[in-house]
Order: sequence, then structure tokens, then C-alpha cells
Amino acid sequence: MHYYFGSMPELLLQVLERHTDRLIKRQREMYAEERPFIEKWRAAMRYLDEDSADGYAKVWYELQAMAWNDAEMRKRVAKVDAAWFQVVTEAFDKAIDEYGLDRSKYPLEAIVALVATFNLGMHLRMLSGIRTGHSALLKAIDEWLQKLEAQKRKRKT
Repeated sequence: MHYYFGSMPELLLQVLERHTDRLIKRQREMYAEERPFIEKWRAAMRYLDEDSADGYAKVWYELQAMAWNDAEMRKRVAKVDAAWFQVVTEAFDKAIDEYGLDRSKYPLEAIVALVATFNLGMHLRMLSGIRTGHSALLKAIDEWLQKLEAQKRKRKT
């Protein structure tokens, strides 16, 4: 291990970076599909469980905690976070247009930061064995998106 990676943290960082590349490819492909945003959102929420089950979230949090005390590691973790932020930014930029949302009321960067924080919180709670309120929150978001879908259909007619 030391010959190829130099250290255990380096091995974990490379695992995180490579796995993230695969997940980002999956997300980009999913968001590029020609289907309503609500269906993409639902798929992304199913990925939360998959990504927790395969250990991705655990490695992510372990490395985040290690990076709090290591500036070089923090840069690498921030780079991974920035890649995710870009994927979500592109997806939500299109969704704002798809739903005809007022960008002054729904600033793209604020929405993306909220979704990123939401995802981190969901993963952290799941890693701690806590799921209280998750279903209710996802249901509330889904109901809001259903209303936006209905409004979108009305605009088209």
C-alpha cells in the first residue's frame, strides 16, 4: 500500500476521487435524460440510499473529518465537493427554467447550497442510524415538485 499510495489517507482520497468520478458520471447521465425534473429528483433521492449502502458516504465523512486538520487534504476534499456542486448547479439551473421559477426569489447558488447541505445532512443522519423525518421531508419536497409540474403543464396548454 505504501509503495503505491504512500499512506492510508492517500489511498482513501484516491478511492473517494475515483468513486466520485463514477457517481458524477451517473448523475450527469441521469440529469441529461429527457424527462421531467421531478423524476430526476426522485432518482437522485434513491441514490442517497445506494450511496450510503456502498460506503461512499462513510468514506466521504471520514476524509472530511481528517481534512479539518490537514490543509492539503482539505483541498482535495474541497475539489470533490466542487465537482458535486457543479453537477447539482447544472441540473438545478435547468430545473429553475423548466418550472419557470423567479430567480430573484430562488437564487440558483442558494438552492444548490441548500440541496448540497440537505444531502450531507441526510447522509450523516443515515450513517448515525437516524432516519426520523426523512420520509416526511422527501414527501413534502415531492409534493412541492408535483405542484410545480402541474403549473408547468398549465403553462404549456
